[in-house]
Amino acid sequence: TSTPTNQTSHTEYRAAFSHLLAEVGMTETHGLELLRLVKMCNGAYDTILGEQMRQDSMSSPQWRLLVRLLVAAQGANKSLTPTELARSQRLSKNTVSAHLRSLEERGLIERQIDPDDLRAFRIQLSAEGLRVMRHSLPIHIRFLNDLATGLSSDEIEQLQTLLEKLHLSLLRCIENDANTTTA
Repeated sequence: TSTPTNQTSHTEYRAAFSHLLAEVGMTETHGLELLRLVKMCNGAYDTILGEQMRQDSMSSPQWRLLVRLLVAAQGANKSLTPTELARSQRLSKNTVSAHLRSLEERGLIERQIDPDDLRAFRIQLSAEGLRVMRHSLPIHIRFLNDLATGLSSDEIEQLQTLLEKLHLSLLRCIENDANTTTA
């Protein structure tokens, strides 16, 4: 929650920043403001989720990897490569490798040689990982749903729609940048 002191310093910061932008001729800052708010929400979400995950002795990136593996387990392709996990979570391969080592040491995932590429591994949930996720997922989803209790169902739907549009816009920028650098 925001204390009066935090709110005051935040208001002062915004006023000073707006003044600075006006000095350099920038008056339209809706993109900056939107992404600042998204970033602040993401930071608060990560802090809250991190606290929640500590109860399971797990980091939020590790939990998100397990969720991704749980989804993969439901499909035809029961396992994923570390590269696929890194790409889907937008994490570096080194970061994913460190998280996977920790999860493997805890017996939550299994690593197997990829039959199509004997130099690569495929990762899947272990029986224990599946048990942990089936137990913890409903608890965490309820907890996350509770974070939005200040919004009506219409507001939630509208916010989801708008965030999906913003996300698509950002993905197009990423794709355009990738096409520009490879051209």
